[in-house]
Amino acid sequence: MSRQSIVELTNLCVISDGDKFLVEEKDWHGVKGIAFPGGHVEMGESLLDAVVREMKEETGLDIKNPVPFGFKDWIEDDGARYLVLMYKTDKFSGTLKSSEEGRVFWMSRDEFAKANLIWNMKEVLEIHDNDKYSELFYPKGSSEGMVLG
Repeated sequence: MSRQSIVELTNLCVISDGDKFLVEEKDWHGVKGIAFPGGHVEMGESLLDAVVREMKEETGLDIKNPVPFGFKDWIEDDGARYLVLMYKTDKFSGTLKSSEEGRVFWMSRDEFAKANLIWNMKEVLEIHDNDKYSELFYPKGSSEGMVLG
């Protein structure tokens, strides 16, 4: 039995400024709502370089010292693992600007709790806020993620 598998590497970053988070309004294949910005790791790119690049491309911001805080993952229909490395930072510079990926803007924690969130962003924030959990895993055939320690 082989222990190797195909993995699609991606990331997201929770960028905070006081009590506000930077979010992105997404419209992806008919799925519309609020998510944290992120993207794919390119071939030959380090995981850290990828999240810094993606945040620059999607938000216009240069982030500093992104710290990993967990994982979001599931198994695709073809057997490949889709892995989202979740980072956080409150250190950034630059001018906020939206991209073709979606409109980016600051949202308070209260607004976030009432927003039309997609892709289990509520659970992502729960992992962000709590050292008790580190993974959001979707069992095969389920659209609901399980928060795991």
